Amino acid sequence: MTISITITGATGRMGRLISDLVAQSDEFTLHSQLNSSSELDEMLGADVVIDVTNYEVSRQVVDFAVQHGSNVVIGTSGWNSGRIAELESTLPEDRGVIVVPNFSIGSVLGTKLATMAAKLFESVEIIESHHDGKIDSPSGTAVRTAEAIAAARQAPLEPPFAEQRARGESVAGVPIHSLRLQGVVADQRVIFGGVGETLEIRHETLSSEAYAHGILLALRAAATARGVIVGLEQLLGLDDSDARGSGAQ
Repeated sequence: MTISITITGATGRMGRLISDLVAQSDEFTLHSQLNSSSELDEMLGADVVIDVTNYEVSRQVVDFAVQHGSNVVIGTSGWNSGRIAELESTLPEDRGVIVVPNFSIGSVLGTKLATMAAKLFESVEIIESHHDGKIDSPSGTAVRTAEAIAAARQAPLEPPFAEQRARGESVAGVPIHSLRLQGVVADQRVIFGGVGETLEIRHETLSSEAYAHGILLALRAAATARGVIVGLEQLLGLDDSDARGSGAQ
């Protein structure tokens, strides 16, 4: 028995990739593809809805999907820890939502390594770069990483010179600097500073093909998921902490 999939944001970069993966897989069937002019009821009957739109649209998609019997994979930025907690409090008991800040396995490992280093260094900043067509900043991955670092430290960070606008946006006390450039897919550098040394944990996405394994993994898991699951690390067995965090890439 195949899993029927609806894709919202189907005409975007990620939406087109997901459409191709679903079409090529024997595990899934394509139920519907929604764009900005589509009606939400076009997703009715899908086993899983995967959302790669923007946060304002995503909220409507998720609410509609779970109230009408579909589970959801959220691959949209903007779902920070507070918004996820609100979703968790209102989610029907028989539904599941998987929030994926980044579908890349390497990115998941990069964030995991950053949480390990966070306990040992007093200062940290993040530089994230994406293609010039990405309309939001900071990225969901960077926000998730910053929140995970703060959670690992179990104490708020106090970034120096936080009042200076050039210091980047502070998320959980971690400055995040966002670049939007032609020629870039995705690149995140987490830089830690200590006495007499620095440590840099970098993950660079060279092709959107890096997301394929994570997308398929999330779609499989979503069919039977219950409750809110945040991050591929939950599905890979890499996370031994609280699953709450931020939204997608």
